[in-house]
Amino acid sequence: MVDVSSKPEICREATARGFIKLKPETIRLIREGKVEKGDPFEVAKVAGVLAAKKTSSLIPLCHPLPLTNVEIRPKIADEGDVVVEATVKTRAQTGVEMEALTATSIALLTIWDMTKQYEKDEKGQYPFTLIHDVRVVRKIKEV
Repeated sequence: MVDVSSKPEICREATARGFIKLKPETIRLIREGKVEKGDPFEVAKVAGVLAAKKTSSLIPLCHPLPLTNVEIRPKIADEGDVVVEATVKTRAQTGVEMEALTATSIALLTIWDMTKQYEKDEKGQYPFTLIHDVRVVRKIKEV
């Protein structure tokens, strides 16, 4: 771990964004609320919050941080993509980029888990589904 003990505690915020490409039929099922497992967006929100809180247990050299807020925002971006944004806040000695990235990634994987039955081709493979462009899009530090 990096020693951050001499750094001041300040308000920190990070937002990460990522996408999952799904078949148009799957997007339609999400819009119509007909996904058999339930609402993938609502479950993804809970999964993303839990993931942010567990980041230091998943990534070996991450500092455990007292998170003050986690917001997960999934939405349909266009006819083939779902976008998830995660914003994480803390007052700590180090930033929350890893928490935002972890929350985004797990929310996307949750959407995949809840919709994968609709994504198979005739051979039982998943050639259409793609999680992509997961990255930090904003970082704020305030005293």
